[in-house]
Amino acid sequence: MDFSSALRTRRLVAIVRGKDPEASFRTVLTLAEAGVDLIEVSLSSTDALAVIERARIELGESAWLGAGTVLTAADAERAAAAGANLIVTPGLGPGVSTAVQSGLPVLAGVLTPTDVCQAADCGATALKIFPASAMGGPSYLKALRAPFPDVPFVPVGGVGASEAADYLRLGAVAVGVGSPLVGDAADGGDLDGLRRRAAEFKAVCS
Repeated sequence: MDFSSALRTRRLVAIVRGKDPEASFRTVLTLAEAGVDLIEVSLSSTDALAVIERARIELGESAWLGAGTVLTAADAERAAAAGANLIVTPGLGPGVSTAVQSGLPVLAGVLTPTDVCQAADCGATALKIFPASAMGGPSYLKALRAPFPDVPFVPVGGVGASEAADYLRLGAVAVGVGSPLVGDAADGGDLDGLRRRAAEFKAVCS
């Protein structure tokens, strides 16, 4: 299944950002075991590339394991070398074009209508509205979809379970969720709590 199809089917991208590499690695595996299998490891995490490398070995070649917070061409290249098969960016920087040229699917960050227009020819698989909560949340997605009804939007930032349900009802193809899902697991926190939250978000996004 290609990323576009996986995104529309799973409708949930987990965002792992942690200070403890071992805990981040365990968080990725726990999410995958819980059935949340579109996973992004932010490059702002401690030793993120090593986490991606280890997780790739454990999850296998076919798993969707992305690198997030990709800013530069070098970020995209290092992420791909570590085993990321998805690139997620906060904006329309050089990491987008490098990833697209390498044949990797990209979830590219946008915020304004101008961004969406500029992204039209960038080759991204979907557009990440970030930070969605700063622009009014679900009501902003509704307004943005009026001029761009066919653009695959993925709201990210401040997405709890109730917001996720609203975004999906209003036409988002998926949502990206960090701390409301991951909590403190990537910093060494409770994995049982992570499993419970994963089940909750999966139910909302099913």
